[in-house]
Amino acid sequence: MSEQQPESHDRDDTGERPDEFDRIVAEESDRDPDLAVIEAGSRTLRAQAGPPQNDPVPALPADPEAARALLEVERELATRWGETKLEPSVSRIAALMDVLGEPQRAYPSIHVTGTNGKTSTARMIEALLNAFELRTGRYTSPHVQSVTERICLDGKPVTAERFVETYHDIKPYVEMVDAAQEYRLSFFEVLTGMAYAAFADAPVDAAVIEVGMGGSWDATNVIDGVVAVVTPISLDHTDRLGSTPGEIAEEKGGVIKQGATVILAQQPVDAAQVLLRKAVEVDATVAREGMEFGVVSREVAVGGQMLTLRGVGGEYDAIFLPLHGAHMAHNAAVALAAVEAFFGIGAEHARVLDTDTVRKAFASVTSPGRMEVVRRSPTVVLDAAHNPAGAAATAEAVTEAFGFSRLIGVVGASEGKDVRGVLEAFEPILAEVVVTENSSHRAIGADELAAVAVEVFGADRVQVEPRLDDALEAAITLAEEEAEYGGAGVLVTGSVITVGEARLLLKRG
Repeated sequence: MSEQQPESHDRDDTGERPDEFDRIVAEESDRDPDLAVIEAGSRTLRAQAGPPQNDPVPALPADPEAARALLEVERELATRWGETKLEPSVSRIAALMDVLGEPQRAYPSIHVTGTNGKTSTARMIEALLNAFELRTGRYTSPHVQSVTERICLDGKPVTAERFVETYHDIKPYVEMVDAAQEYRLSFFEVLTGMAYAAFADAPVDAAVIEVGMGGSWDATNVIDGVVAVVTPISLDHTDRLGSTPGEIAEEKGGVIKQGATVILAQQPVDAAQVLLRKAVEVDATVAREGMEFGVVSREVAVGGQMLTLRGVGGEYDAIFLPLHGAHMAHNAAVALAAVEAFFGIGAEHARVLDTDTVRKAFASVTSPGRMEVVRRSPTVVLDAAHNPAGAAATAEAVTEAFGFSRLIGVVGASEGKDVRGVLEAFEPILAEVVVTENSSHRAIGADELAAVAVEVFGADRVQVEPRLDDALEAAITLAEEEAEYGGAGVLVTGSVITVGEARLLLKRG
């Protein structure tokens, strides 16, 4: 996240442009000498050589019968363990795959893990594969508004009718596994089984699979991803994954399979050590951001940013990405390298992908609830940052992209999160903060969150509104104060659930 982006494209006295990518490599900091030993044992992947018009988030089905059927399925799924209650094992999902006939083996997969940026990166990978005329399945979590968002075919969430049909298709097999296991399949495990079955039934040419949590024992980890992607690792879910980036990397490295290609975003040194050791153990090929690929340059543009990316096969210029922030540019570089690796570039082929197709793909990318503008006058931005690293990236992106003269935060968080760290990351850019709570049973109470916010912001900069609709109204009113209407904004953040509910309220308004 902290990598300096070279911005000069001046040519030297010979008329040639200096290799900006080499400068990225030269300036890379905090590299541990021990990494050289690890890297010597791994193979390195290095080649020798328009915006969507419809809301990407589905609305409720117009057909009342379809809406009722979807609600009934959601109610049945809700009787199972939720996503925060885990028994770390893949035995149940493996048993389900067995009785379903191993649907996850019917297509090659790109497996995405990490702490931040997984969903956005997965969406970019999907857009690139679609642009190259591959039929895709994408499985991501959590959803912003509708559970159907989690299972996508060719870039679009499955319909409510197909979601319900898929559930009922596998339900007898789910019940069979439930009866044979110590614990019933969880909510996430059933959804994973549905996704894998739906992709096989489609059928898809490639699947882009985001882990739910961790890697080794995550329910998604019954696939053999030909490409494993690790987005930046930071501290989150520390009660289950570990208290340091290195410990967390041990779990996330479980997605790296024998002979796979591994695309590593920039990582803390201890996490990089763990991941590279894992790659050595399974004879995986590695491409590292800042070494084999990366962001050469980027400039803020209207509605997003213009990028020059270095892939493992070569350079791609004039890439418009309709998403804000340096972190999104890094996600784009990771996604590009993953798709190059999927097509064999860097290992079998020394070439670049068709640049015009790459440009078209990136220009079409959306990422709902991630630096998403949903209203103007004043501008309201939604971002699902829920840990300190994500909040820091969002704070930097908001400052760079918008330059608000007055920014008000609306924050609703979930239990078990480092809310102090999140609030501290946002404190420098927020004039005031309205603390609230979403409808989830895991939501931190507004008063409890306010107590932390007062310690970070001071009592005079904190307002408490337990109802989210009241919090949004209060924030918009605060943003308009002191005749700063033209340069004022509201940032809604702290949780995917908070952002999803705010999105629904604001889109309806």
